[in-house]
Amino acid sequence: MTGSSITFTGGPIFDGAELRDGYAARFKNGVLDAIVPELQTKRDDQIKDLSGNILSPGYVDLQVNGGGGVMFNDDPSVQTLTRIARAHRAMGATSILPTLITDTVEKTKAAVDAAMEAVQSGIPGIAGLHLEGPHLSERRKGAHDADLIRPMQQTDLEIITNAAKHLPALMVTLAPENITLKQVEVLKRAGVIVSLGHTDASFETCLAFAKAGAQCVTHLFNAMSQLGSREPGLVGAALSCGSLSAGLIADGIHVHPDTMRAAWAAKRGPGQIFLVSDAMAVAGTSQTEFQLEGRPIRRENGMLTLQDGTLAGADLCLTQAVRVLSEHVGIPFQEALAAATIAPNRIISGKSEKQKLMLSQMILIAPDLSEVRPLRP
Repeated sequence: MTGSSITFTGGPIFDGAELRDGYAARFKNGVLDAIVPELQTKRDDQIKDLSGNILSPGYVDLQVNGGGGVMFNDDPSVQTLTRIARAHRAMGATSILPTLITDTVEKTKAAVDAAMEAVQSGIPGIAGLHLEGPHLSERRKGAHDADLIRPMQQTDLEIITNAAKHLPALMVTLAPENITLKQVEVLKRAGVIVSLGHTDASFETCLAFAKAGAQCVTHLFNAMSQLGSREPGLVGAALSCGSLSAGLIADGIHVHPDTMRAAWAAKRGPGQIFLVSDAMAVAGTSQTEFQLEGRPIRRENGMLTLQDGTLAGADLCLTQAVRVLSEHVGIPFQEALAAATIAPNRIISGKSEKQKLMLSQMILIAPDLSEVRPLRP
């Protein structure tokens, strides 16, 4: 489909901001050239009928721990990344940040090397890397291994800043309990996307870290200090601080729909709430269980849990997250779709202007959200 010119008609066009009915999208040399009324399509255009499906930019998922039956932590290699990216592309995510959960220094180095090799090799879908830990709060560890949580050392800082030189995007989830403001400033200067998460830090502390360079909050409401009457916590900072964007696991399990609705209304910009899957090995498969570093995780009733009932990632794809936002939370469909596409893309691209839409990154979404597929395999 990458001929010199191709035009899509016969279905809604989502341009990143608006859902346009009765329009056609013309691509030239693989890049969106124009969106025009269907009546203005040219006779010599190569026409592709959408058959009522929605043409949209692909999902951008900034928190993907696994998929296709494998976890990144188990084998941080190019082969694993290829398998994970392929599984998520089939579910509409054309760009992902493979995510390494808290692990050893050696495993972190291997993950960085694998991500750099995957990017250099042009593995489709790998947009960089997300390191979730190990510099977190043990009190808010969630499913992370407490024995591996530790303060950031100079060696860690050097590994991360060097990786940022070679990756198109590098996100790191950190807790103020185990990192300093000066270290955040260094990471920010190096181009690292610093995300606060798995922390019990106070509202004022979180604001100080945002001022130092933190840009995001990891899985809003989960594994963090909560919004209280006298202490707003990280939740309060995420909503009131305009410079912070926040990932959200919108499965209706991690966060109640009414809580999501209140957060959506309260969020101060220009930072935005964006959708993440927090997907694990079972994504894109029918598997009912898997292991996280030797710990069994059960898939049941739309949840992934450790033996003690602790949530361990999510059994979620971004189409489902968009559906929950639009149907159960009451967010306008185009806003929900933007939260899975344009909003996260802005975070990793660092650009606020409207992105160029590439044909190779477009997806088709059934009007009832029952199916999604990329335009290309």
